[in-house]
This record gives sequence, C-alpha cells and structure tokens, in this order.
Amino acid sequence: MNGLLEIAPAAAVAESVADSCSLDNYLSQPDHTMDARIAAAREKLGEDVVLLGHHYQRDEVIRFADFTGDSYKLSKVAAETNAKYMLFCGVHFMAETADVLGRPWQQVILPDLNAGCSMADMAEIGQVEDCWDSLERAGMTDEASGGLIPLTYMNSAAAIKAFCGERGGLVCTSSNARGAFEWAFARAGKILFLPDQHLGRNTAFAMGIPLSEMVVWDPYQINGGVSPDRLKAAKVILWKGHCSVHQRFLPEHVDRVRREEPGMQVIVHPECRWEVCQKADDVGSTEHIIQAIERAPEGSSFAVGTEIHLVNRLAKRFGSLGKRVITLDDSGCLCTTMYRISPQHLAWALENLVEGRVVNRIKVDDDVKQWARVALDRMLEIRI
Repeated sequence: MNGLLEIAPAAAVAESVADSCSLDNYLSQPDHTMDARIAAAREKLGEDVVLLGHHYQRDEVIRFADFTGDSYKLSKVAAETNAKYMLFCGVHFMAETADVLGRPWQQVILPDLNAGCSMADMAEIGQVEDCWDSLERAGMTDEASGGLIPLTYMNSAAAIKAFCGERGGLVCTSSNARGAFEWAFARAGKILFLPDQHLGRNTAFAMGIPLSEMVVWDPYQINGGVSPDRLKAAKVILWKGHCSVHQRFLPEHVDRVRREEPGMQVIVHPECRWEVCQKADDVGSTEHIIQAIERAPEGSSFAVGTEIHLVNRLAKRFGSLGKRVITLDDSGCLCTTMYRISPQHLAWALENLVEGRVVNRIKVDDDVKQWARVALDRMLEIRI
C-alpha cells in the first residue's frame, strides 16, 4: 500500500509536466506573456540551441533570433555552429534544408508544423516525376536533342532538390538564379525550372531569352498543357508555381506609385510577375533590396515589392537615416504561413527542450538527403 502511495505522486507530477507543456496551454496566452519564458528557456539551454529567424518572420519572434537572413544563409550559418538544436523560425522547406546541411548530431525543430510554403507545395514530387517521364518520352532529355537539366529554386521540398541532384541539376537562390541558368545552358540546351515560374521567367528574360522560347508546364493538364511544337521550340520549361505573396503585386501598383509619389524608386523581388518587374526600377533578392536601400543617399525613397514584415522593418530601420520606405501595395502582402509561428510556439518548443523533449523535429530521409546535398553542393560551382 505504501508503495502505491509513493508511486502515485510521481505519476501525477509526470502528468502535470506533460500537461504544462501542452501547446494548447501556450496558445491561450497573450504574446507578451511569453517573452520572459522564452528568455529563461534560452538561458538554460545556452549554446545547445541556435535560433534562426527568416526575414519575413513577425517582429515578436525574430527579435529573439541569433541569426536573421534568407533560408540558405540561415541553414549554412546554423550548420557551422556547435548547437545541438536548430530552432528554425521559418517554413517547412527551410527546416528541411537546414537538416540536409546540418551535421549528423544536429537536430532541426520547426516550432509550428503548419508553417509551410504555398510555392513549395505547388511542386509535388509525384507530379514532377510524371513531368520528367513525359519529357523523356518526347525526347527532350536526349543528348541528341541538346539535353535537359532540372533546376529548382531553394523554395522547394527536399524531395524536389534530390530529384534535381540525381538528374544532374542543382538548387539556386534568387541571388544566383542567373548563374544557375548559365551553368545549366553550358551543359544542355533546355532547362526545366521548378517551382516558381516568375523567377524563372524573369531570370531567362534578363538573359535575352524571349518569352516565345519559354513555356509553362501545368501539372494538372495532359502533357503539361503544352503542344509538342511549343515544347520543342522552348529553351526554358517553367513549372506552374508562384509565391502567393509576391504574385499579389500588380503593374497598376507601380503605376500608382509613379503617379502619386514622383521620384520614388520601385524595387521588387524577382518572384513578382514579369509585368511588375519590367516596370520596376530595380529587381533583386531580399539581400539585394536591403543592400540597395543601405547604399542609397539620405533623402531617397523606395516602394518595395516584397513581404510586409520586412518592408515595415526596413521602414523603421532607415527612417531614422532620412530614407523613406513604403510597401508597393497599400493592402500589405503578408506571408500567412510564416506568420503561423508565434511567441507561443517558440516558448513551447524551447521549454520542451528544457524538459528534455524534442518536438516537431524535421528529419529528411537519408536517401533524399544525399541527393539534395549534391544539388546544394553543385550550387557552389556557380557564380552570382
């Protein structure tokens, strides 16, 4: 009887700890109540954990980050630390990339598994394999016809990166997409570009490839909805995918800025529509946008076509330096999936680590990881 009495309190304590670390208990609390808990958990974990914050992450979360940047930069930096745990405040494909690049003993955690990427989700591995089979049957991959190399944007699932790596292709970022295209054209006559049609189209057009030599492959149509003649004439086959944030910027937004804000420079991300990029003063990656505003003289003003959290952060940062930064679209373009990660999710993940539990670990299968790493390593061959 005494033994039973001794066991019961221990079981009750264990149950109480589990209940206290239930995510529901965190989500019912206001954002600001998490600050002290996040700080305390981080102090206890010390150098065992590194916090990564993507540029598009909300301010309430990114202010706790050890490193901020784009997905590839964050993954690479984290893998070079001695941290056992990488807490990636981004989206699913970013956490996968961190696991691919990380060392065997490092573990990657995504605070909210619902933080996905609509663009990455538009290229499902089964669809891509079906597309490749169709292109093989059409003779597009034969060396006699010039060959075909698959390239994928960083914003894609690990399985897509592995697909490209296994077939002689590589991964690119928005910064080195042109270098990736040049690398591929030095080895083949055609490119299959996944999954963002806009980045692919803008990159190819800037290289002098006319729109008439590009086609869009729709995975929901027979043979991609492309006629054999159009496919044969195409140098670039673009997957029908896009960023739900950047596609919201329209040519009329640029026209409005020109009309209402004379002298303001329009700078947009290459994930925007071709028509928007053609009207802009400058087009470039997130890092390019930041650097362009940094280099600009006092009194400069910019309308920026990218995610609203970054735009607001830039407006605050450079406003004190006499530079004005506004969003290209007054309605504000929010990455809703990135926004899913909250201070509550961050506190929950950290406090579970303090208790010795790893939640929401992102682990890529070894065979996928091998070829995805090949595609990422090939990226180091290209110039920016």
